[in-house]
Amino acid sequence: GEAFAATDLLGVCAHLTGRERIAAVDYHPPEAEFIDMPDLAEVRGQRQAKRALEIAASGGHHLMLIGPPGSGKSMLASRTTSVLPQLTDDEALNVAAIHTIHQDGLKRTEWKKRPFRSPHHTSSAVALAGGGALPRPGEISLAHHGVLFLDELAEFSRHTLEVLREPMESGEITISRAARQATFPARFQLIAAMNPCPCGWWGDVSSRCRCTLEQVEKYRGKISGPLLDRIDLQLYVRPVTREQLSITADTRDEESSDRVRKRVFAARTRQLARQGKLNAQLQPVEMDSLISLSSSAIALADRAHEQMQLSARAYHRVLKVARTIADIANREFVDVQDISEALQYRQMERMAHVNAPK
Repeated sequence: GEAFAATDLLGVCAHLTGRERIAAVDYHPPEAEFIDMPDLAEVRGQRQAKRALEIAASGGHHLMLIGPPGSGKSMLASRTTSVLPQLTDDEALNVAAIHTIHQDGLKRTEWKKRPFRSPHHTSSAVALAGGGALPRPGEISLAHHGVLFLDELAEFSRHTLEVLREPMESGEITISRAARQATFPARFQLIAAMNPCPCGWWGDVSSRCRCTLEQVEKYRGKISGPLLDRIDLQLYVRPVTREQLSITADTRDEESSDRVRKRVFAARTRQLARQGKLNAQLQPVEMDSLISLSSSAIALADRAHEQMQLSARAYHRVLKVARTIADIANREFVDVQDISEALQYRQMERMAHVNAPK
């Protein structure tokens, strides 16, 4: 396509006013490549976790992986962008604009690649949300149209995590300072990972956990109820077995990121054709007309709503995840099996404090 390369701002102004035209040049931005990205096939076992990752990618849902050290949580999270389709031209321009404002900028080789940001748990609320005397975008904006990975979620300060709540709903963040106010886009997909308890071994078959009930409750209490409600999929990840890690293990059944990405793209295409947005972005007022449930699915959802004491927000998110599961299977109506699977991914709310997760 045509592009105009100016050497300074005065040249841009002269071109726009017609005083001195800048010569056009042929420019073809590089396409995003997946060849150097970590592949999902490298993760042994963890079928349910991989399934949850595919659902999250397909519908733009937030995902939390809970499990002991070495269960593969970070390895799975780092492969999220490998199953997401490349950015559209408009999305790529938005991402480039945000990164241009930030001091790091955007490399030419990152064009059309979905951002993957993984701030350390010592990061401040300002580092996540953005700020400064001259407001600059934070990590949640640098992850716009991409992934924000928060490892060791419970190690972040509660105040820092609370800044995520509003942008997780609205897709933008407003930073107010005495001199000025700035609004940055922040339509990120949150992938979080955390241990189930301070030592990390709660619920493990080794029975090595010695955390008290009070310690476990305090540790998990760092994740507030309103924030937890906004995380659509919550999954307990068990360590892989010794047989699965063996170099002689049969890995032919491990799906590549390329195969999963094709299913994700097809599911996203169905959502965009139906409603112009991903399922995770549906508002409650839109759900009645866009999420068609069978009578048996409605009965199951209502029963689960009462028994699990889900908030209205959590209930709506279960329905949206079920809609995504149906889209992956190319089903017009959400059925019992879709609701049932969506409910399996509310494990943080279902995990008992004294018993190992089933």
